[in-house]
Amino acid sequence: MKTNLSSQISLERIPKRYYAPQGDLELAALRREEKIYTRIFDTMNDGSAYLARHVVELIKKNIAAKNRCVIALGAGRSTHSVYANLIEMYERGEVSFDRVIVFNLCEFFPLQPDGPSTLARLREVFLDKVNVRPENIHSINPAATREDMFDYCVEYEQQISDCGGLDLTLCELGPMGSLGFNEPGSVSTSMTRLVLLSPEARHDIAREYKNGVTPTTAITLGMKNILNSSRVMTMAWGEDRAKVVAEAMEGPITDNVPASYLQLHNHARIALDLPAASDLTRISHPWKVTSCEWTDKLIRRAIVWLCQQTGKPILKLTNKDYNDNGLGELVALFGSAYNVNIKVFNELQHTITGWPGGKPGADDTYRPERALPYPKRVIVFSPHPDDDVISMGGTLKRLVDQGHDVHVAYETSGNIAVGDEDMLRYFMMMDKIAPMFGFNVEQYEKLSKDVREFVKAKSSAGDVDSGEIREIKTMIRQAEATIACNYIGVKPENIHFLRLPFYETGTIKKGDLTERDVNIVKNLLQEVKPHQVFVAGDLADPHGTHRVCTDAVLAAIDELKGQKWMKDCRIWMYRGAWAEWEIDHIEMAVPISPEELRFKRNSILKHQSQMENAPFLGDDDRLFWQRAEDRNRATAELYNSLGLASYEAMEAFVEYHPL
Repeated sequence: MKTNLSSQISLERIPKRYYAPQGDLELAALRREEKIYTRIFDTMNDGSAYLARHVVELIKKNIAAKNRCVIALGAGRSTHSVYANLIEMYERGEVSFDRVIVFNLCEFFPLQPDGPSTLARLREVFLDKVNVRPENIHSINPAATREDMFDYCVEYEQQISDCGGLDLTLCELGPMGSLGFNEPGSVSTSMTRLVLLSPEARHDIAREYKNGVTPTTAITLGMKNILNSSRVMTMAWGEDRAKVVAEAMEGPITDNVPASYLQLHNHARIALDLPAASDLTRISHPWKVTSCEWTDKLIRRAIVWLCQQTGKPILKLTNKDYNDNGLGELVALFGSAYNVNIKVFNELQHTITGWPGGKPGADDTYRPERALPYPKRVIVFSPHPDDDVISMGGTLKRLVDQGHDVHVAYETSGNIAVGDEDMLRYFMMMDKIAPMFGFNVEQYEKLSKDVREFVKAKSSAGDVDSGEIREIKTMIRQAEATIACNYIGVKPENIHFLRLPFYETGTIKKGDLTERDVNIVKNLLQEVKPHQVFVAGDLADPHGTHRVCTDAVLAAIDELKGQKWMKDCRIWMYRGAWAEWEIDHIEMAVPISPEELRFKRNSILKHQSQMENAPFLGDDDRLFWQRAEDRNRATAELYNSLGLASYEAMEAFVEYHPL
């Protein structure tokens, strides 16, 4: 069973010479926008193996020179695959850590006996599996207090100095451009210190650590400590790091992106997988740094970029516009600007359709969806019980109105996203109703009392709910989803609550995807035998649930792809509240009128528990319906600016082809 197919989604294969050319001369030309030494790899595993080899080389070099190697280690999730490679090399006898001295890069403060700890995580994923001497492991003293914090930090730095200074700092590039807990605002001269953790950092910590209350402060080596290290190796995996990677490597040095300070270091290197590198110039705009292998999608991307540079729609671009902006190669290839313009204009025009399920009786030669069969059986997979309407509410309504047999499958219960106040509101109502209709039986009164006492005794909103409370919160999400589906017109028997087991931990930290989860999805697919499947492609979801849900669907499709009905099934990927597909990848764009956009908003508002009180809105202050409308309007405005039809809003989709 393949459980990580989302990591292999490639909207278009990037030519290897853009990111891993054979010659150093060509690499230097490609890297001219990058101010930190960078290596880009097909996968996280390849990049991790590369870093592990260099760590081992550095360890051997320093031990040979001075009989020790001093390393500061981070515990971020991105480092774990590097540690796994180091463990394998140790087990094969390729390296010994007997003379390695380890300093913990950062640690939570104050340390709670059962709370999260970066040192505990380092021991779990690395230190306890190799032969680092216990006396050579240095970290925060749990006895440190706020009163003696300054002296303690100076002492920690002195320990590093007594060992001869850091030979290497190994850590991940964090989501806000952080290194350790040096978050935005950290200056290049910052030393070891106590820091207040940002809400974004606390979200990440809550996701990574199951135990205890999420800490609000931590001690971290400062940027100056890191920059004083002889070598710095860092890494970033996944498209959710792409924007900050580009800012750190190609943008100005700024305390808003602390990783940008690595531009000042002569021996810093960063390893990236292709998704994390996707915003770098040589990947996103390769025509700026090299001659290109021009594919249809790259041509489309270049022309959209050129329109934005010139402020012109596609059909008004001239030969001079192309030549002045480094795209003369395209004019030479096609003979004139007009030939390129009309090609891209027609391609984009053909992505627009008001018939997402295909238009019966129409010529579908240039339509994104085939006309037959009609009506189609459709399954919309929704990770949480509101992603369907947030991401594709307008398209969902059109599919129903155009006569297709539409099923909606909610993959998780979404119960941890229901606040206690929203749940207690129902008990307040039931406490009044129960005596009126004789529901105030002993069992209900006990349940009401137990729930109230449990909520009152909670030490924080992050405490794990009891089984009864999780079930009640699940009912709330299911009721809201059912009301929204009824509003849209989805038949009651076509609403499916899958409740995939990986989600049911009661905490933000979820379990791993297993065969149980995939089998539940498989069973629904085999029951419905759809002609269309819509699945979340939101791999930048900051909480990770979307990716796991996508993997569950893709794993099920992979196991069923040999069946006859699958030959006639198309899989469309949508995106939701966090990002939209780039226009060069969009293969179907569904227009939404002002009335339909209001209808979509009302559909989202049916999920009352996810309005202002939803606990996982992230670092975006807009509510989900506002995010969705802004995103849909931005897509329509982009099409309009390119000289295509003007719509109120648009929802966009990309087709997934099973590997």
